[in-house]
Amino acid sequence: MQIGFNLPVSGPMAAPKTMAEVAKLGESLGFDYLTMTDHIALPDTSTPGYPYSETGEFYSPDPGHRVEQLTATAWVAAKTDRIRLVLAVMVVPYRPAVLTSKMLTTIDVLSEGRLTIGIGAGWLKPELEALSHTPFAERGAVTDEYIDAFRAIWTQDRPVFHGKYTHIEGLLVDPKPVQRPHPPIWVGGESGPSMRRAARVADAWYPIGTNAQHMLDTRPRLEAGIARLRKLTADAGRDPNAMGVVYRIKRHGFAAPPASDGNRRLFTGSIEAVIDDIHALKAMGVTAMDFDFEGRDAVVAMAEMRKFRDEVLAKL
Repeated sequence: MQIGFNLPVSGPMAAPKTMAEVAKLGESLGFDYLTMTDHIALPDTSTPGYPYSETGEFYSPDPGHRVEQLTATAWVAAKTDRIRLVLAVMVVPYRPAVLTSKMLTTIDVLSEGRLTIGIGAGWLKPELEALSHTPFAERGAVTDEYIDAFRAIWTQDRPVFHGKYTHIEGLLVDPKPVQRPHPPIWVGGESGPSMRRAARVADAWYPIGTNAQHMLDTRPRLEAGIARLRKLTADAGRDPNAMGVVYRIKRHGFAAPPASDGNRRLFTGSIEAVIDDIHALKAMGVTAMDFDFEGRDAVVAMAEMRKFRDEVLAKL
């Protein structure tokens, strides 16, 4: 079981000194990986619409003030030595496929093989329409094709790929990633199309438990989701036991009423309950999970990380 944490790339903590300090602290505390999120041009975030909270509000303050994900990942790679760098998640349609494949390879090479590529199709229509040259309604198909294009570019000496949105032939795209055949791919999303995408191409499924449309916020709900993933993976002709599951936790250790299915919400309550949930998810087949310490105050956030190390990591 690997444990990661979210490195703030938005809000008051998205400043060079703070980001470097938090990344280095996470590495020194023994976290296995850090994550970075992906938005480029947000609409007015005072209007609720975020799908992963009950109110529709972003958890982090001032989410529109943020650095670009891939640039920041390359920068953080230079500030750290061992910790893995996870894109959580990269919205695939934002950037052209060939350019993105080169950017991801560059990060993997410069970090000496520490990149994990979390991917998603995106959900924020105004942002996608401002960034992408492909229609919002086709974002799922674009994501599927771009992933296939990435893998062709990463694994073929002379890549050939012809799709609806991407064409490449007769061009050299080197170097190849350090990790072979390519960096691990974690597919985010909780919907049917996202899970089928994970079953087809992912090294791991990477859901968030609090999507109001596809709740995975209790043990029975998550267990049912993992069972569905295993079946979809087998239906795709792949070994379901080889599929990892990574669970992303936006908040933890807080009091909350039972979920709508009557069960305790995962990672709510006492520290003992949080530790018990970690063990329970490991038994379900969850291979990694990451926690969010993001907030307005870097001193408070780093104190929470140290407390988590002492109260949770030290007892696993």
